[in-house]
Amino acid sequence: MLFNSDLIHEIYAKIPSKVLAARRVFGRPLTLTEKILYTHLIDENEDKTYVRGKDFAEFNPDRVAMQDATAQMALLQFSTAGKASSAIPVSVHCDHLIQARKNAASDLTEAKDENKEVYAFLESVCKKYGFDFWQPGAGIIHQVVLENYAFPGGLLIGTDSHTVNAGGLGMLAVGVGGADAVDAMVGLPWELKFPRIIGVKLRGSLSGFASPKDVILKLAGILKTSGGTDSVIEYFGDGAKTLSATGKGTICNMGAEVGATCSVFGFDAAMEKYLRATGRAEIADAAKKIVSCLRCDAEVEVEPEKYFDRVIDIDLSTLKPHYNGPFSPDRSFPITEMEKSLEEFESVPEVSAALIGSCTNSSYEDLSRAVFIIRDALAKGIKPKAPLYINPGSEAVRATAERDGILRSFTDFGAIIFANACGPCIGMWAREGAQKGEKNSIVHSFNRNFSGRADGNEQTHAFVSSPEMAVIASLSGSLLFNPETDFLINEAGERQKLSQPWGEELPIKGFVSNSDVVKVSEGDSSAEIAIEEGSNRLQKLEAFAPWNGRDILNARLLIKAKGKCTTDHISKAGEWLKYRGHLENISGNLLIGAVNAFNDKKNKVLFQPGNREMSVPEAAKAYKAAKIPSVVVGDENYGEGSSREHAAMEPRFLGVAAVIAKSFARIHETNLKKQGMLALCFEDKSDYDKILESDTLAILGLSNFKPGRKFTLLLHHADGTQEEVLLSQTYNESQWEWFKAGSALNALKDKCPTST
Repeated sequence: MLFNSDLIHEIYAKIPSKVLAARRVFGRPLTLTEKILYTHLIDENEDKTYVRGKDFAEFNPDRVAMQDATAQMALLQFSTAGKASSAIPVSVHCDHLIQARKNAASDLTEAKDENKEVYAFLESVCKKYGFDFWQPGAGIIHQVVLENYAFPGGLLIGTDSHTVNAGGLGMLAVGVGGADAVDAMVGLPWELKFPRIIGVKLRGSLSGFASPKDVILKLAGILKTSGGTDSVIEYFGDGAKTLSATGKGTICNMGAEVGATCSVFGFDAAMEKYLRATGRAEIADAAKKIVSCLRCDAEVEVEPEKYFDRVIDIDLSTLKPHYNGPFSPDRSFPITEMEKSLEEFESVPEVSAALIGSCTNSSYEDLSRAVFIIRDALAKGIKPKAPLYINPGSEAVRATAERDGILRSFTDFGAIIFANACGPCIGMWAREGAQKGEKNSIVHSFNRNFSGRADGNEQTHAFVSSPEMAVIASLSGSLLFNPETDFLINEAGERQKLSQPWGEELPIKGFVSNSDVVKVSEGDSSAEIAIEEGSNRLQKLEAFAPWNGRDILNARLLIKAKGKCTTDHISKAGEWLKYRGHLENISGNLLIGAVNAFNDKKNKVLFQPGNREMSVPEAAKAYKAAKIPSVVVGDENYGEGSSREHAAMEPRFLGVAAVIAKSFARIHETNLKKQGMLALCFEDKSDYDKILESDTLAILGLSNFKPGRKFTLLLHHADGTQEEVLLSQTYNESQWEWFKAGSALNALKDKCPTST
């Protein structure tokens, strides 16, 4: 049984007493976040109190989920740990490597051929260790997790930043790097900085053309891309109860775009209904018996300011549809203000394409509401002005939508149905003409809209919306069209107004089974892990060298990144996804998307010996070959975006000794630490400006490490002058052991002797 009912019943049996114990520790009512965290603390820490946003705590997650791009490196690491099985359930989902080219059938066939050795590797590891293997075409990891594995009150970690989607079913679900997942899989505690808690009170109910997506699009404008860092966003209030489980999932999903550790809603009737519709009535019944443990205490809703670090109030009844973008998901504008939105980047109002899908918006309800608008438009004689593309979220969603005539209506409209996969959301879109680099605007229901992310064209201005507004953008062909006030002209020349969307929350006839797209194994220790000799897709890992016990001296600046530097900039996706299992090959994309502060160019840096201009990967390789340590300098929220640990493993592999930034995104900072890197911050952010292109750098004080103690950055300028800069760090004792050992994996091997 996919959802491990025995495990969930065992967890539920312990929750009430653990929640009661937590109340005694705090001496007050509890938020839902506190309840879930305290019921998952390792046993010896259950009676401790933690300072939010400061203290690290250790937890026992209930399960791990991985997608095929990140699973490769995570499973390569796990396979070196010498364990016969995982300590907790694991699922692997093949959704990232399928490129959107023509249509679902053609694209899936090509993906299976192009990625056959990667799929064979992943399946072989799943067979050996007893993991659930979701085959190519099964669906997008987070939609599949919501349908099969998520449960109220649970704790899930996943090797993808949008693992947080499962908060829609009342679960704390946290995106992590592969090394974090390996910790949990080998039976070690999983470490997390105890989060602050942001309470979002929802009042009223949605109306008109507004959707659950607009809740998070508005909140992103309030919090910005780093406002949720080291925080859990907990939604409460009467308005929360009006939203479907998948609508809640959409809202939680994009919490990653404001840097939140995760987001969560309390258990309610919508979640119960979703559990029953997806074959988990047993879990719904069990959750109802402990319902008070799966919601925040009543006192918290009455006086939220006493229990949350920040409270934000959103009235759903006044919410308007949004188009967030371009280039950043927190650039938030309601449709009534789009003229202002287009000004800053001189975005064109004409829409060249509209897309529905991604883990954020590809549920049955999403497709149902989108097709309502399409059927309304077709009935009124209105034809689209821009092409529409759709990625269903799972095979269960796709097959059910096909049975119910939804897909037929989409194709009658002229839409192209891609595979059940991430596709354009992560840059896996072979868009015809994108190579021309022409400025254009697209609308999509995805979660991120960084420059060049969808189609590789940095002149594509992407705007994030709900599926409903993506359809409307396709119909109108304009970002300035407001469906609440404006009219469209049909083929007969008549003015027509679109009807307000409506859709089925869940399929009336139930979901079509998707059991044929998953392979469940008990584990076969004799199974061989499939890695072809000489493969350019997969490469066995070699341990990173331990710290030599000395300060870093005579280092050179590799790059001083200017402005937004996300994991997309540090380790591009798209065409590079095929190398996610081959560290040496994928390191060829290191920081090629980052803007060099000294020339405002991408992938052009100074290689100091010889004063030559090189690409970033070339310079890093040259420094490594010369045994010269290099340093990367970053701006605010360095490493924003996905959980991809390749963005930390690549600089480590190429000899980068430290990354120094004004501030870090949570997952990326952890990933750097896990790989034995120094992740340090300027004590005075203005000291970023003191770093010169031709500097020689030294990082002093490493041998005198203590938590919270500052290090010194000594800058030797080319004119012979020197400056000292203070660097802060957030390492605790166990994290410093990772640095000393060369990586967390090295330290893990010392803690967990090989077992058979």
